[in-house]
Amino acid sequence: MEQPTSIAEHFKPDGNIVRVKEFGNGNINDTYIVTLDTQEENKFVLQRINTNVFKHPQLIMKNMRAFTEHVRRRVKEEGHSWQMPRVMRAGKDDFFIDEEDGFWRAISFVKDAESFDTIKDLNHARAVGHALGMFQNLISDMQIESLADTLEGFHVTPRYLAHFDLVSSQNGAHTSREVDHCFKFVEERRAFAHVLENAHSEGLLPHRPIHGDPKVNNVMIDNETGVAVSIVDLDTVKPGLVHYDIGDCLRSGCNPLGEETEDWEAVHFDPEIGAAILEGYLTQARLFLTEADYAYMFDAIRLISFELGLRFFTDYLAGDVYFKVKHSQHNLLRALVQFKLTESIEAHEADIRNIIAKTVELEN
Repeated sequence: MEQPTSIAEHFKPDGNIVRVKEFGNGNINDTYIVTLDTQEENKFVLQRINTNVFKHPQLIMKNMRAFTEHVRRRVKEEGHSWQMPRVMRAGKDDFFIDEEDGFWRAISFVKDAESFDTIKDLNHARAVGHALGMFQNLISDMQIESLADTLEGFHVTPRYLAHFDLVSSQNGAHTSREVDHCFKFVEERRAFAHVLENAHSEGLLPHRPIHGDPKVNNVMIDNETGVAVSIVDLDTVKPGLVHYDIGDCLRSGCNPLGEETEDWEAVHFDPEIGAAILEGYLTQARLFLTEADYAYMFDAIRLISFELGLRFFTDYLAGDVYFKVKHSQHNLLRALVQFKLTESIEAHEADIRNIIAKTVELEN
């Protein structure tokens, strides 16, 4: 198998490669940071796409080329202080396929910025919300027909529920107090899984370009100013409901313990952080959101947390075939974290709806 250093040689613009090391803690792709001996643009991100998850990686790169150029153009025209990663070429293509059919791509590095797995303070929370609103706004004028659906069914909760039913019927040997708790938790919320897709079918919520995975650690924060300057992990930019994005952003941001905590019973939703994220988000999102969008915002926050827990639990039952794991109980633990967070969101429903109403009122 070709090593990442030799793969990186196919993408590097100028200069020599100093080192290549693993980067980040993503659950799907293999990611590396490549350092060059040049003065300008001395780093870039190299990734091997998990083709078991992304069946059509060429479409990902076609999308990425389209929306990155679109955003870079708008940023230049409108004078935003926003860094949009640039797709790098390997010869004439936006990707490189190695001798074992591994699919590799490279993108430019967001300079002088870093991401965090959990929210540091309320200013950070507002910056995260602002970043999502900014990105959605910058792609909001793209025609969804110009974007391929790179991961069909992604965030369509009823599909995950159907897959869970299939997997659980074939893998019924698992049993423990925690497993029983997860089965019961899913059954009690089965009907709720359809809330956003039903609203879409009724014409209340349209498909628009979305990020698809705007977790807290995908938002890049400027090292000096604390301002959000970019959002990364762009494989899932595709047509969908903007509610998937805001739900995922608050799901990941409002859990102070983070989604990898082992203390799952202490997990809770922090309404103060939620208010700050929404405040930052709506400074930009108010430019394109509708009245119906606001009406389903709480449902989105509750649903996406439940959905991710359902996906983790299903993968645990299936034998850990989708998400990377560090031990045999890892996906079960992740599921328990998300279900506990869902439970806390439900307990705070009145508070969250009040926060949404007040924030919308201030922005209007």
